[in-house]
Order: sequence, then C-alpha cells, then structure tokens
Amino acid sequence: MKILVINAGSSSLKYRLFDMDRQTVLCAGIVERIGEAMGQLVHKIRPDQSGEERFRVDETFPTHKEALAEAVNFITDERIGVIRDAGEIAAIGHRVVQGGELFKAPCLVTEQVKEGIHSLIPLAPLHNPGHLIGIETAQSLFPHAPSIAVFDTEFHQTMPPKAFMYGLPHYMYEQLSVRRYGFHGTSHRYVVKRAAGFLQRPLEELNFISCHLGSGSSIAAVRNGKSVDTSMGMTPLAGLLMGTRCGDIDPAIIEYLMANTGMTAKEVDKILNKDSGLKGICGTNDVRDILEMRERHNPMGILAFDMLVYSVKKYIGAYYAILGGVDGLIFTAGIGENCPILRAEVCRGFEHMGILLDFEANERWGEDVRLISREDSPVPVFVVHTNEELEIALATEQVLLAQSGR
Repeated sequence: MKILVINAGSSSLKYRLFDMDRQTVLCAGIVERIGEAMGQLVHKIRPDQSGEERFRVDETFPTHKEALAEAVNFITDERIGVIRDAGEIAAIGHRVVQGGELFKAPCLVTEQVKEGIHSLIPLAPLHNPGHLIGIETAQSLFPHAPSIAVFDTEFHQTMPPKAFMYGLPHYMYEQLSVRRYGFHGTSHRYVVKRAAGFLQRPLEELNFISCHLGSGSSIAAVRNGKSVDTSMGMTPLAGLLMGTRCGDIDPAIIEYLMANTGMTAKEVDKILNKDSGLKGICGTNDVRDILEMRERHNPMGILAFDMLVYSVKKYIGAYYAILGGVDGLIFTAGIGENCPILRAEVCRGFEHMGILLDFEANERWGEDVRLISREDSPVPVFVVHTNEELEIALATEQVLLAQSGR
C-alpha cells in the first residue's frame, strides 16, 4: 500500500510518499513560495538514506494545485519516478494542527469534516486554512484516493478537565472554547509507542514523560499510554522556553507592554511568537550557535542555555509528581535528539528520582531508539527519533482498514 502524507501551509506544501508494506519512504519534497512570483520545489528520492537523489525546480506555482501536480510529476516520472502513476496511491494523510474538541481521532475527510476544520480556524488562523487548501487540492488531483485527517491535538484529548481548563470564567470555555489543547501530539504518540516497543511491554501499562524539544517544544505526561497533561496550551505559545516563543509568562505583561510602549496587541503577539525565547535572550534561536556562545563564556549564551534547561527540568519534575511513577523519560525532535549536553544537564539532579544517565551512552549516536541511562537506573532514559509523517501514514492506514472492515 502506498500512502502520500501532506502537510500544507498557507504558501508551502510538504509531502512524503510511504510504502506501508515495508514502512519505508520512497520520496519526499517541499514546495515553497506558492503564489509568489517565483517558487521552488525540492524533491528527494530515498530521503535520508544512502543513495539519496535530490532534484530542484524553480518556477511559478500560482496555487497549491500546481504545486502538488508538479510533485506528482516527479513521483511518477518515467525516468526517476518511484511509482508508475498516481493511481497507485491508496490514500492521502493530512496533518491538521487544530482539531479542537470536535476531532478525537484520525478520520476520513467528508464535507462535514471540512466544515468542522473550517469552524476551528479562529483557534488556528495560521494553520487550518492551509490544511483545508491541501485537502481540497488532494481531493481534486486524487479523486480515487480517500483523504484522512490526522490532528496534532487529538492525542491530548484524553486530558482530564483539571488539566485542560484555565482559571477563567467558565463561559469562556463554553462559548469561546478557551482551554488547553496541546500540540505535537503526533510526535508524542509515535515516540511513546517506540519506547514501549523497546521495553517489550504494552503501552497501556506504561507511564512516560515525553520531551519534544525543537524550535517549538512541548512536554507531555503520558499515563497508561494516554496523555494526561502537556505544556503547550490553547496555542503553541505556552509552556517551555522555545526558539522564538516566550513560553509561560505572566499574562499581565501583555497589557503592560501595550500601555508603556504604544504597541498594539498584534505587535506584542508577534514579539511573543517570533522574537522571544532563545532568540530574544541571546539573539539566536539556533542551539548550535548558543553552545558556541556558551563555550566562549558569552553571558547571554550561557543564560539562554540555562533558561532552556531550567524550563525543561521544571516540567519534568511537575509531571513526575502528577504521574506518581515513571517508566521512561524520552527525548526527541531536533534538540532532544541531537544535543547531548542539554540532555545531560536536564537529567543532572534527578538522581534521587531514579534517573541515572549513562554519560558515555548519552554522547553516542545510533539507532532510532536508544537507551542512554545506566543499567541500574530505575527510570530508563531514551532518545527516540521522531517520525510524525510515518505516524500520520500509520494512522491513515488504520482508518482505511477500519473503513474496509478489516
């Protein structure tokens, strides 16, 4: 079975074609600057594998339809194509950021589902419109292949009210849907499944703290395989200090800035999302640059790194208390997978809670799932390579099988 996974933004489109029989990626690509005077498509065959081939084309893509059509041309090209024609694609899996309380599981896209995704645009104005465009484009180009929506938020729909409610007047939840939704759910679900497989135990019996640390970061508390709390909130702005996002702050700061600088709410929002976090502290959101600054004893680089470590440690400690016992601590995503010194500093001081890091194993590079804790560590510590696109493909496959009654 071949499944195409699409992540459509307002002016971009990422795609990845999977052979589900082997769970391998046949090809992948990204189209950028859709709707501008000149766009770009980069297509890869056997991405991230030995023998990867890369192709690039610069041309105008007026809409997502032309962008996806050109991607299909590469996928089915007589010389470099990985399939003979688009009819081999059994289904299209779509990443959708915000599913609100309407969508608690991946689902077949119908007109009613599209209306539901559209109704949630106020909660995700930068994401859901692009996802709808991607869905409608795929439906026009692949009329034979069902589209399946997979939501970033649905993994966290198992949170209890005491975790997802805010201390605001209750009508704001009832009338305006103000609550914690959480994000990165596809990644958190994938890595906890992989860690459970490594332990050779049923996920439903295990508690994990999952740390998705990248440009955007979140931590999830997972009890018996289900999310019971997560650091991001109604939007991805809350929680940890991130690359350009501030994370948790006193909300009164917003009114204070507006009153004392003359900035509008929109201008403050841009600063909180685009110019804060690590970038706001030391001028860069690239952790590699921050580590170099730290090595040179640059005080702002040191401060940014220490603040990042501190914010991760706070959430791990809180979620350890909530879960009452942990079967594994997981690091994933760009920073979580590739920054040994951050993992070491985060784990330092948690020895009394059963987290005993193997510092040599922590420095090694290896498999998609690897253990970096000592053999005598009561709590295993994992590095798991996340694969959100594969998780979307797996979810899409499950919906297809359910639809066919298998």
